[in-house]
Amino acid sequence: MDELTKEDAGGLIEKELFQAAQAAKEDNSGMVRVCARRAAGIAIRFWLQQHPRKFWGTDAMNQLRNVHLDQGVPQGVRSAARRLTARITPEFESPYKTDPVEDSRMIINHFLGNNEQDAKRGGEE
Repeated sequence: MDELTKEDAGGLIEKELFQAAQAAKEDNSGMVRVCARRAAGIAIRFWLQQHPRKFWGTDAMNQLRNVHLDQGVPQGVRSAARRLTARITPEFESPYKTDPVEDSRMIINHFLGNNEQDAKRGGEE
């Protein structure tokens, strides 16, 4: 996989968040979650270039699961990763009431080194 610069990562993240916003306008919550996870995965991928972790993989879902389990990651970020990877209910809804884009932004900010204060908040479980 090609190495990402921070600027490249930021551009890819913004594209995913734009697609999430478009999906939200169309009331497509499933696509909002997909785009939010992909955006977070890009930030994690960028961070992994400088901080390699065995077995974290290259796909966003696996990376988010590992973020959730990593005790070295702030609790708020870990909680956001847990919410983004949670299975939907039989009614096709998230079991959490939080905004997946906001959860994604918390993860992005942490892994791109922006706004450490957000990462320290616990978030809704």
